[in-house]
Amino acid sequence: MANNVNAQAPESFEAAMAELAQLVSQMEAGQLPLEASVAAYARGSELVKYCAAQLDKVESQVKVLEGDMLKPFSADEAAQ
Repeated sequence: MANNVNAQAPESFEAAMAELAQLVSQMEAGQLPLEASVAAYARGSELVKYCAAQLDKVESQVKVLEGDMLKPFSADEAAQ
């Protein structure tokens, strides 16, 4: 099968994003058979959940580092 869908947890956030991008490209190309498309969609859903969990974890760590006082992002401050 041209699609490498597996049930393993990704090695990292970046690996999950790369795999998700590959799955999206394959699905958008419309070349996958129906069963492979369903499997790719299921794997993509797992990857999205994994990435969201990783982002939540990092946000919690940042809150601890910032003393639980996150400030809204301002483009003006980022340019400094």
